[in-house]
Amino acid sequence: MTKRTSAKHKIDRRMGENIWGRPKSPVNKREYGPGQHGQRRKNKLSDFGTQLRAKQKLKGYYGDLTEKQFRKIYGEAERVKGDTGEMLVGLLERRLDAVVYRAKLVPTIFAARQFVNHGHVLVNGKRVNIASYRVSEGDVISVREKSRQMGLILEAIALTERDVPDYLEVDHNKMIVKFVRTPALGDVPYPVQMEPNLVVEYYAKN
Repeated sequence: MTKRTSAKHKIDRRMGENIWGRPKSPVNKREYGPGQHGQRRKNKLSDFGTQLRAKQKLKGYYGDLTEKQFRKIYGEAERVKGDTGEMLVGLLERRLDAVVYRAKLVPTIFAARQFVNHGHVLVNGKRVNIASYRVSEGDVISVREKSRQMGLILEAIALTERDVPDYLEVDHNKMIVKFVRTPALGDVPYPVQMEPNLVVEYYAKN
């Protein structure tokens, strides 16, 4: 488990938003940031600050990716014809850990990364243990037979706080997920507003 995992609640508090929509988020009780200076009155953000915050929020949502990882994905989105912000979200949603999380096979995106890394997931019948593996439309993701009774999975399936989006076809009885299509921004069930257009502006200036 990475150090980033243990700091997941800090991401919520740093953003001042419950970015995963979790009932246990500390933001539900305290909307100020972490640390001794967290309760200071917030000044209005500059354009740069607003763009940086949008980037940190989107990056943090997907398991607090490193800046190098996130910048690489952005670079790929930038090279594809079309709206760069939409392409960025599409590439992030094609990550294997994101698909496992969206399919409600695990309770959190952090658990999804660990679940994939530990070899519990198959893609088209072959084991894949790389969380950043990029699925393609039509790919079938499944849970290994030996892993299907894990408490983590049963807990996730029972969660009522989020639904499976319609760009995935999920059979929780068979533990099978089909990645139907790459989603647009409006298809992704973010609990808070994400602004990939501001992320594009951020990287365009930095």
